Amino acid sequence: MALSHRLIENGIKVTLVNTEFNHERVMAALHKTGPDQGQINLVAIPDGLADDDDRNDLARLCDGMYSVMPAYLEELIGKIKESGEDEITSIIADESMGWALEVAEKMGIRRAAFWPAAAIVLATIMNIPDLIEDGTLDAHGLPTKEEKIQLSPTVKTSLFVWLFIGDRAAQKTLFKFIHRSSHSIKLAQHIICNSFHDIEQQTFDLSPQILPIGPLDARSDGNFWPQDSSCLTWLDQQPTSSVIYIAFGSFTVFNPHQFQELAHGLELCGRPFLWVVRSDPTDGSTPPYPDGFVERVADRGLVVGWSPQQNVLAHPSVACFITHCGWNSTMEGLVNGVPMLCWPYFADQFLNQVYISDVWRVGLRMDPDGVGIIPREEIKKKVEDLLGDDGVKARVLELKEMAKKSVSEGGTSSQVFKEFVQVIKD
Repeated sequence: MALSHRLIENGIKVTLVNTEFNHERVMAALHKTGPDQGQINLVAIPDGLADDDDRNDLARLCDGMYSVMPAYLEELIGKIKESGEDEITSIIADESMGWALEVAEKMGIRRAAFWPAAAIVLATIMNIPDLIEDGTLDAHGLPTKEEKIQLSPTVKTSLFVWLFIGDRAAQKTLFKFIHRSSHSIKLAQHIICNSFHDIEQQTFDLSPQILPIGPLDARSDGNFWPQDSSCLTWLDQQPTSSVIYIAFGSFTVFNPHQFQELAHGLELCGRPFLWVVRSDPTDGSTPPYPDGFVERVADRGLVVGWSPQQNVLAHPSVACFITHCGWNSTMEGLVNGVPMLCWPYFADQFLNQVYISDVWRVGLRMDPDGVGIIPREEIKKKVEDLLGDDGVKARVLELKEMAKKSVSEGGTSSQVFKEFVQVIKD
């Protein structure tokens, strides 16, 4: 959605194709008014799964999409052309939807791939054939040894994205899907990425075909849940740099014990906090707050179902961000100069944690106990450590300025995006 808004601002007409399932969620959450909302033509095609199928089963979802979506996309493009109103001249496909690039090539349409995560993850995926050939990976995507890869000195084979999704069988299925995309992306005439040169300089230098256009402004209407903007009024009433903001994205699921430890940890901190708790945060049916928790923290804590995160992180009362380390959240933390506490859940989030805590040093890791639970005392300790670390604060403010410069007139991302827009228009 953010990319679509940028393209519209530059005079390009956009049709955004989603799965029917995600399309319905986005439409349900959309505000009735919003900038450019009516200018994006939002359409949907089936994903190959039944209405009651579990779409958190990513391996099954990938199989379903590959089986039906290429034909539906081809049919949709044909109908748009037959209408006589428009003709699709370019297709920009999420890299993980590599089949869309295959459709574009088949139909003779100009094509580009968009990567919404860290450039190093994409560079790794693009090098899968070489990693298999040199023996770093076996045919199922499993590393044959623990080692750092040449694409970046910070990335070990144990951090490959597909190793943090589901069980071993699911990982093999997803690797097959990702491996196919590593071939499909060769069909792309341009590859754009929601990152910026200063934070992944070595990756962009070693993989010059990946073009940075980020950080994209995520203050768009692309949400799966309605945003509760009342939290901004609550933030207005809090002291500067006092609030702990906690949000774990669209997919993270806690076991009930970990959820309770987080609640106890926030209570122990004794600071104001804003906690985003979806209606499905645990593997139970409702959020299992500790007995009396809501009443005890009512004077300093606010819980909302979904927040306008960019606006929250930009608010002067926010002191730090406890995050699942999804790339969008990571970028939003950097753009707003907010120190981060890392709590990764799956996929690329563990690699993003390495960037945040070890490379950029703008945040700290949480340390789980022997059974994988992050205890309340650890939460309290790390919040205090983070807020007492002036070096972290200084570094995240430096990266904030770098991000701002990259998308400003003359910045690297700004220039790359201008050139990309011109290619589409030519």
